[in-house]
Amino acid sequence: MSAWTGRLARRRRAGGRQGVLALLLLPAAAWYLVFLLAPLVVLAVVSFGVRAPNGGYIPGLSLDQYLGLSTRLTAVANTLALGFLGTVGCLLVAYPLAYVLATRGGSWKTVLMAFIVIPLWTSFLIRTYAWMFILGSNGIPRLLGQLGFGEIQLLNTPFAVVLGIVYNYLPLMALPIYVSLERLDRSLLEASRDLGAGSLATFRQVTLPLSAPGVISGCLLVFIPVMGEYLIPVLLGGGKTYFLGNALADLFLQSRNWPFGSALATSFVVVMVIVVGIYSWATRRLSSPGREGSLL
Repeated sequence: MSAWTGRLARRRRAGGRQGVLALLLLPAAAWYLVFLLAPLVVLAVVSFGVRAPNGGYIPGLSLDQYLGLSTRLTAVANTLALGFLGTVGCLLVAYPLAYVLATRGGSWKTVLMAFIVIPLWTSFLIRTYAWMFILGSNGIPRLLGQLGFGEIQLLNTPFAVVLGIVYNYLPLMALPIYVSLERLDRSLLEASRDLGAGSLATFRQVTLPLSAPGVISGCLLVFIPVMGEYLIPVLLGGGKTYFLGNALADLFLQSRNWPFGSALATSFVVVMVIVVGIYSWATRRLSSPGREGSLL
């Protein structure tokens, strides 16, 4: 009887803890439901509607909007191609930077990391406008012309868009990589050297695989917001480099084709969910025991 009473008391305590946990999670769940899921549901519903004669939305059940997505393939291709190049550019710059800070920073680590984060304290618009001047006719092209390189156009080109992506999103790539490298077990590096591996082999076989979760997180933090980027293509691309965000702005604000814009946005959300799912799978695979060396 006493054993049964003890089990019942433990179950009541566990139920009480679960109830308190549910109450603590309730505000976050409500916020998530109202400000994330509800707009996505509205977006999906509108995507099956029909454009009103004067623009807007008429309720309906039509797949015509999804069948017409091929007309925006240029914007999708530009977004994927330049977004991928921008993400790779951030990775190529951020990984050596984070590696040096984590392994050679010493007592200056905090100060040097602050220099990476400080640009985030200023307006995204101001930072992008600064690059308009740097890449404009009175900036780097003028200096190169005076050095005898001839007339070079940097602004309003895909190169300017990629450069703007790398500059603005670099901290989002560097921080997770730095955290992964900072938490790296130094004894593994020493063991690799004791076994005869050189610096390059140690980096390739130990450091890079163990920092892979930080690399994947950084790529995700950069790639997903870049997919919806609007400001950089407009200011640095001059409207010549059309992104998905620009296409959505035109559909909702200019042509007022809300169902088509909703269909395009819904398709984008589905693709991003797939990307996040792949990220979660890759992170679990890399974090599981015995998988550290499976990357290379």
